[in-house]
Order: sequence, then structure tokens, then C-alpha cells
Amino acid sequence: MIRYLGQRFLTMLVTLMIVSALVFWIINLPPGDYLSNQIAELRAQGEAASIEKAEFLRKQYSLDQPLWKQYFIWLGAAPGPDGYNGLLQGDLGWSFEFDQPVKDVLGEALWLTCLVNLAALLFIYIVSLPLGAVAAVKAGSWLDYFIAIIGYIGLATPNFLLALILLYYGQIYLDLPVGGLMDPSFEGEPLSWAKIKSILAHLIVPTIVIGTAGTAAMIRRLRANLLDELGKPYVVTAKAKGLSATRRVVKYPLRAALNPFVADIGNLLPSLVSGSVLVSVVLSLPTLGPALLTALQTQDQYLAAFILLFVSALTLVGMLVSDILLAILDPRIRFGGR
Repeated sequence: MIRYLGQRFLTMLVTLMIVSALVFWIINLPPGDYLSNQIAELRAQGEAASIEKAEFLRKQYSLDQPLWKQYFIWLGAAPGPDGYNGLLQGDLGWSFEFDQPVKDVLGEALWLTCLVNLAALLFIYIVSLPLGAVAAVKAGSWLDYFIAIIGYIGLATPNFLLALILLYYGQIYLDLPVGGLMDPSFEGEPLSWAKIKSILAHLIVPTIVIGTAGTAAMIRRLRANLLDELGKPYVVTAKAKGLSATRRVVKYPLRAALNPFVADIGNLLPSLVSGSVLVSVVLSLPTLGPALLTALQTQDQYLAAFILLFVSALTLVGMLVSDILLAILDPRIRFGGR
């Protein structure tokens, strides 16, 4: 297992290097960059002082260099005007749109994004696991059809529309806090029990909104997998031996049906981040979504590149976690086997 984990970490590092190069290249495909566009606008307006500042930033961050050299300087593998100072050295770059370092722009957004998506992931699995299992066991009953209707509604309802509905009715009838991920009085304050309670209360609406579509899809998938397992001969044999209904479903069929259910963790994490951009804008969530949208619109290349690289890292971590859980869940899977 230790050897396997070492190989996976090495593979993850190589993959991140390739992804970082692709992300940096794709972001720079449109002609020009943030400072070039800004300089053109300032020249049209005749603002000489601002043009000098933009030209200084252009040289300071090596935007006057070839694209391949810009990438290695951003990565920290080649010296820039200030020597080796890039991602490998802990410098995430400069956000031209917000006129401050990327790490200051993101601030709490990184861990708040992880928190929101972890809550949505837990919501998806906690809700879809029992509902999918019940739908399979009670296939063809009114309960199965009722769960199916809930699933179809969840798949058909856009996240931003559900966000608007909960934004209005949740605040009026349920007194749910909406907007942001904490009370404004706690912003910038150190972590405390009162701040944690405020964050948990504000997480209710985003968790339901972001997790609804994933929950509906998981219910249908688990139902189909479990139905396939319940029709196999070993389940019939277990029934003939007199095993209770709960045990003959949970002990083997459910565990086997969970394989694709667990394997989707790696795909869910990035899809939750990318799919929650509009939700984050509607609910005013201080996550990476609005920052990514702004960065892509304004060609703020260092901010956009780091966010996309962070999402890629989440994907790789999710895939590693799902592989480890699969090995624990299914004894047929062995690492290092032929």
C-alpha cells in the first residue's frame, strides 16, 4: 500500500505539471492579456501615469516575455525579475483585476470552497445511499416511483433557480440565513464557536442547492446497480438459506453496488466547484466560483490559472480517495495485483 501511494503521489505531481502547462496555454489563447487591454484603453483616454504603472507591471511579471518563459517563471522553475519566485516557492502570482496578490484575493475563499463542497458531497451520499437502496429493494412499488419523481425533479431543476427559490421562501418561512457563508460581523475575525455556528447555519441553503442534482443522479445509479446485484444467484442462495432480508441486501449486494458509487468521488469534486459558479453568484458566496468567473472575463491569467490548477488538484485527490475506499470496500480489488 505504501509503495502504491508513493507511485500515485508521483503520478499526481507529473499530472499537475502537465495540467498547469495546458491551463496556462489555454488561458493565453485569446489575443492580448489584461495589461495589454488596459494599456490600450488608457492610451485612448490619455492617462500617462496609469500607462506607466501598467507597463511596469507588465515587465515585473514578465508578460513581455515569450509564453513558454512566462509559464516557467510563473511556475518558479525559471528566474524572473525578482529571481526564482513562483508557485514552487509559494508565490501564487498577482491579480491585475483586484490589484493585489492572488493569495490575498482568495483569502478565505479556498477553505470556504472546500467546506461548501465537502458539505455538498456528504449531503449527496447521506441522502442518496438510503433512498437508492430503498428504491431498488422496493422496485415497482409506489415508494420507488415517488423516489424516482423526486430524482427527476432534482435533475430537471437548474441549481440557480433552486437557489432563488430557497433564497426567497427559506428566509420568509424558515428563517434560514441566506447570502454569504457567515454573518458579516464575523468576516476577518479569528475562528470561534460563534463563528462556526454562523457558518454552519449559512451552509444549509448552499449545501441543498449544490447537492441536489448530484443526489438525484446518484439515487438512480445506485438503484440500477443494486437491482443488478439483487438478481444474481448468490442472493437467491442467501434467501434459500434463510438469511434475513436486511442482511442479505447489506452484507454483499449493497457493498458490490457501491463500487461505482464510491468511484464517482473524483468526478464529483470538480463538478461541484465548476457547477456552483452561478449558485455562488446568486447566493453571494465567497468561494472560488465568482473569482474564477471574473478572472476569465477579464483575462486575469494568474488568478484564473491558479483556481483551475486548484480544481485539478481536487480532482486528483478525489480519485485517490475513491481508489483507497474501493480497496477497503471490495476485497476483490487489490493494489499491485496482476
